[in-house]
Amino acid sequence: MSFFDKIFGGKEEAKEQKSFWNTIKSEDDLKTALENSYTHKIAIFKHSTSCFISKTVLRNFEKDIENIESIDDVAKLYFLDLLAYRPLSNKIAEDLGIRHESPQLLVIENGKVINNASHQNISINQLS
Repeated sequence: MSFFDKIFGGKEEAKEQKSFWNTIKSEDDLKTALENSYTHKIAIFKHSTSCFISKTVLRNFEKDIENIESIDDVAKLYFLDLLAYRPLSNKIAEDLGIRHESPQLLVIENGKVINNASHQNISINQLS
């Protein structure tokens, strides 16, 4: 791995996704996530896999999540890869009335966004 790959994240960086994430890869996955928001708070992390800022924010957010004893008691976490599933990101923005940003964290209860943040403003504090 080159020096720049170590700093900015190269192709070899592709690692296993953390176990606390539920992925959104289809409209059915999105529908299930939103339905779950009626019984439990959910959060959707919209991530651009080619953006250095998004990678850094995701890494920091995941480190914070790993320090929470039981994240499922706080919120159910969903992950959306914006590059692979851009139409789903557009659908989220349209259906929930929230302008698309990347990276972006949307916290949802009862089908409505109760908190959102983007870029360096994303933190576990949005979940409470």
